[in-house]
Amino acid sequence: MASKKRKASCDECDAPAEAHAEPTTPTAPKPNHNVPHHVPKPYFGDATEALIAKADRYFRDLYRCEPDFKTLAARDPDFAVWVKKGGKLNFSDAAAFMQLTKTLLKADFGLKIELPDDRLCPPVTNRHNYILWLKELMDTTSYEQPGGKLCGLDVGTGASCIYPLLGAVQRPWNFVATDIDAKSLVHARKNVELNGLEKQIRVMERKASDSLVPLDDIGVQSIDFVMMNPPFYESEDELKQSAENKSQPPNSACTGAPVEMICEGGEVGHVGRMLKESLILRDKVRWYTTMVGKASSLDALVGQLRENNIDNFAVTEFTQGKKTRRWALGWSFAPMRPADHVARGINAGSWENLVPPPTKQDVLKLPVGNEVGPFIELILVVIGSLELISWTWDMEASRGVGRARQNVWSRSWRRKKLREIPRETADASVAVVPKSQATDSEECRLGFAIAVRVGTDKTTFSVNWLEGHDQPLFVALADFLRGRLGRLFQERHVQENRDGIEG
Repeated sequence: MASKKRKASCDECDAPAEAHAEPTTPTAPKPNHNVPHHVPKPYFGDATEALIAKADRYFRDLYRCEPDFKTLAARDPDFAVWVKKGGKLNFSDAAAFMQLTKTLLKADFGLKIELPDDRLCPPVTNRHNYILWLKELMDTTSYEQPGGKLCGLDVGTGASCIYPLLGAVQRPWNFVATDIDAKSLVHARKNVELNGLEKQIRVMERKASDSLVPLDDIGVQSIDFVMMNPPFYESEDELKQSAENKSQPPNSACTGAPVEMICEGGEVGHVGRMLKESLILRDKVRWYTTMVGKASSLDALVGQLRENNIDNFAVTEFTQGKKTRRWALGWSFAPMRPADHVARGINAGSWENLVPPPTKQDVLKLPVGNEVGPFIELILVVIGSLELISWTWDMEASRGVGRARQNVWSRSWRRKKLREIPRETADASVAVVPKSQATDSEECRLGFAIAVRVGTDKTTFSVNWLEGHDQPLFVALADFLRGRLGRLFQERHVQENRDGIEG
């Protein structure tokens, strides 16, 4: 009778047993290969904003349907060899799984890749999910338009060098890709050369004892992001024990070498190393990010962030197939806050203690049929009268962005300004400092956006926390707007009822 024990799992095969719960988010999207599509070309030079937006839509929508292996086989003879009758693929066959990776990279990203048989073969959708999340993380923590040139560091890039390759064809990003394994470095450099991306990707050898984020050795003062996919296990015994605890056969073949799957302290220890370095480097790196394979590791790492008073962090979940789950964790010492769907990308409930506070609050939901104009006018008057560092309103987008040095909307602030008038000048009309004297160089305690979204059944007014470390200040602004808009709604509702009675 065949043994029911499964082979040792790894990052490329199956998650540890605790990660095999039923997913709480939708299954990771798969490409619809029934629909022909044009793969955008890599960005070797400047790319227009419209071109980047179009490419972003392509990559975001790429994996929304289950893959049709028959169609893929018809497009790629090398893949057709491994597709069985009925369009099935044997994922436990390492060669078949490797060819699937090559085929998807070629078909959907225009990338060529060569891999040795004894190194990890990356699942494309999982890696693509990380890049998609990273793009949104960087986009939502900047006042600049999405798609700018950034520089990232991939720690432990592996033989595939897949993260820099995927990132370089999706955005005009430059990468430094590091690894400590000589064989992986040889293949990583070859894969960069195969795709003509030497100007965007630099592969760099490191030693196990070296720092993970070597800004001095790279020759830069700062970098935009760090990404990492650390080994799961801290010993071969732990790896074997994890395999023995699983009752089902592996979903895909494992080709990883020990150097890729085992490290001192496991993934908590490895990410902990980067956390310690980040406490020294701080905002020399905009975002420190990592993949996490165990729920227990995620819990421990978020705890370490809070122990070190790091309040700006992001957590999201990736799901592959029906069981395998991964998470991504990022943290920053900079003040720009990620959007909720980026920073709180896992369902609430039991996960609520692992995510940062919300960065969005709805302040008014206006039923359909109500005029929107008077409420927008009120926002422009109220916010426009505050002593802010800056405030702009986009009429077409129905969105305004402001930056404040302190709580200038509180009653105590307004009373304070009134008390200051007689002391500042005898002429009360010029007592308050004109807003034109405020400059962007002033320290910002809160950056915010006010948005109006018109739906089929209601119009929603919301305020978003964009910048700063003072969450109570953001809540105070939301309460202030909620009160003002709510008061106007009540007044209009009373007036409408009065008009109806009189009519």
